[in-house]
Amino acid sequence: MAAKTLPCADPPLPFFKGRRRQLLAVAIAVALVACGRPEIEGPRDSVVVGIALEPPNLDPTAGAAAAIDEVVYANLFEGLTRIGEDGAARAGLAESWSISDDGLTYEFKLREGARFHDGTTFDADDVKFSLDRARAENSTNAQRGYFEPIEAVEAVALYRVRVRVKRPTGAFLFNLGQGDAVIVARESAANNAVHPVGTGPFEFRRWRRGDSIELERNDSYWGDKVALKTAIFRIVTDPSAASAALLAGDVDAFPNFPAVESVPAFAANRRFSVVTGTTEGEMIVAINNGRGPLRDVRVRRAICHAIDRDAFIESVLFGHGQAIGSHFPPHHPAYVDLTAACRYDPALSRALLKEAGYGQGFAARLSLPPPGYARRGGEFVADSLRAVGVRTEIVNLEWAQWLDRVFSAKDYDLTIVAHTEPMDIDIYARDDYYFQYKDDEFKRLYAEFAATIDEERRMELLRALQEKIAADAVNAFLVVAPKVGVWNARLKGLWANSPIQANDLTEVRWAESGSPQ
Repeated sequence: MAAKTLPCADPPLPFFKGRRRQLLAVAIAVALVACGRPEIEGPRDSVVVGIALEPPNLDPTAGAAAAIDEVVYANLFEGLTRIGEDGAARAGLAESWSISDDGLTYEFKLREGARFHDGTTFDADDVKFSLDRARAENSTNAQRGYFEPIEAVEAVALYRVRVRVKRPTGAFLFNLGQGDAVIVARESAANNAVHPVGTGPFEFRRWRRGDSIELERNDSYWGDKVALKTAIFRIVTDPSAASAALLAGDVDAFPNFPAVESVPAFAANRRFSVVTGTTEGEMIVAINNGRGPLRDVRVRRAICHAIDRDAFIESVLFGHGQAIGSHFPPHHPAYVDLTAACRYDPALSRALLKEAGYGQGFAARLSLPPPGYARRGGEFVADSLRAVGVRTEIVNLEWAQWLDRVFSAKDYDLTIVAHTEPMDIDIYARDDYYFQYKDDEFKRLYAEFAATIDEERRMELLRALQEKIAADAVNAFLVVAPKVGVWNARLKGLWANSPIQANDLTEVRWAESGSPQ
């Protein structure tokens, strides 16, 4: 049965600073107390998960948005391998594999008995179709580079696949566990954007545009049956509404809670669990390196020196997050702390602009996607740049517009976005990527890293890659965002960490009736 709560007003949660923000936190705490505890619930077999962004489509093999994987990864679609919460590649639709001594041949033994949601069988032909489709010249896969090392895919038996690669590729099994590498069926692939058909433990039921995406348990699943009979991903784009939905019990969980200013009040309430974990989300001011004054490394360095990261974390992220100086997460063993290389120094910023011939400044557009961190951060960054002479105009875009204009058409000067893909430093080696950074030395270093199996040498090369893009000020690197989740205290099995962008519901369950503690 559903929880019953006392009626309570939706607490307003706009963005405030200083004393007003403290007063806001007090107001939220009062609202949480006023709403009281729900009545003790019996067993439940459904969950409503809040997400801040609506996916542009539901096909992870044909879209770059993290919001797609946050709904479908591990729930609807599966790959040969799968990534666990610890970031390690595990068995997926391939129950085992072997690698040749030279690192050039992988042989996968597939799961027998797995079927797609429409009843079609899963076998080696589906694997060959999916990998060949992802690496084809006309592929729309956002991470086509994952598949570039593949030389050939051969279905050697009904449940056995051999993959030959052009060169040793240290990250190959990990890459096969990404959402971009899930296995799709020839019969249904063309329609997955609107009606996804995978092999996962949940099936797609309905997509109410602008409202929710509904899944139901796949009782014919090849693996262990999940505890949840139904799962609904509710789209809640406004942070104020996110807090209100949790308070009212309309949403059971926000694995990535957008209203971080209200976290302390939720943490003080026994109804909720607040869990802070790590992410791979490097938040950056992305710079169009191929456009006007931004071609000059001195101008890019000036932009970097104009931004106070510590103040950004405090005022935009409400104290959550860790500053970075390159495109790399601090929890990785190869991390190099390069924050000092682009310290906050507005006087140096103005001097660099003058040296580059822009002593009177220049105009730039800051194109912002819809997430709260981007919109709030945009105001902060625009003010910082204006203070050193860069006349910054903010242009707010919806997610589909951002993907079209910024990511695809490269029609922008600056933007703010969190890159959530794990180990994604490879994007700086792509000439056609939206940064438009084209550097032969970086590409040489990355090619060596990608082909290196020796772990010690891989760590050395990762450090060199971080240092190279920091020295070139490709982007203004801001912070690695934490994963802050808020959910009903009786709900168990949600991930604390985000090694990939996913809301894996396969282990999610409700605790037995009784105290939520």
